[in-house]
Amino acid sequence: MDSSDPQSLLNSLLSDLRTQADASYPDRIATLFNVDVQDFLGVPTPKVRQLSAQYFRELRHLSLSKLLGHCEVLLRSGTYECRLIAFDWSFRRSAHLGAHHFDLFESWLHQYVSGWPDCDDLCTHSLGLVVASFPGVALRVIPWTRETNCWLRRAAAVSLIYGLRRGLLLADALMVAQCLLEEENELVQKGCGWMLKEASKSYPDDVFEFVLRYRGQLPRLVLRTAIAKLPDSQRQQVLKRRVTSH
Repeated sequence: MDSSDPQSLLNSLLSDLRTQADASYPDRIATLFNVDVQDFLGVPTPKVRQLSAQYFRELRHLSLSKLLGHCEVLLRSGTYECRLIAFDWSFRRSAHLGAHHFDLFESWLHQYVSGWPDCDDLCTHSLGLVVASFPGVALRVIPWTRETNCWLRRAAAVSLIYGLRRGLLLADALMVAQCLLEEENELVQKGCGWMLKEASKSYPDDVFEFVLRYRGQLPRLVLRTAIAKLPDSQRQQVLKRRVTSH
């Protein structure tokens, strides 16, 4: 393998992935997690992570721009496992990511993400770090709530989770949740509920007040996920008022 040649690297990686593929794995994942697996090679995620780490050791000497160029080649391969590896490599250089990398990761969402697993992998790591680390960047996810691409709408919520887990981005999260009040796609609803649940761990009273205010408009799936970590007394109050309002 020539680590300086992106195509040679991709060919070697694909060869190693195929030798570790399990033909039955995609069908199991599709059944368990409601995932479109047509671009899965069938390599279990722990093995993908292991290969990613193994290959990255040969790439540590590369500049960030060259590494991200290698990631782009992997992404263009169209295989799910290569997407996970590309996202992993970008996050391994997280200390060197800047606000300008938001544009790159946004383009990856538009061009390459095709399901909730890779959407969440990018959003809760490299993209989420950039969104949380630089003032004002989080506001750039708000327009995604109006995208026809459901993975962009899910990303608007899930990309805030990295920051929420660090006690940041509450106002942005509530803004995204308000924008998604009429969301009909279940996977986007799950992402929004997950975002609010993470927010509730640092800001339980704020999330409680939000769901009380919008309990008549929030999709049931979003509401029940959002309140999962609230104190029982608050949870019961939200559910009781929702039943009464209906």
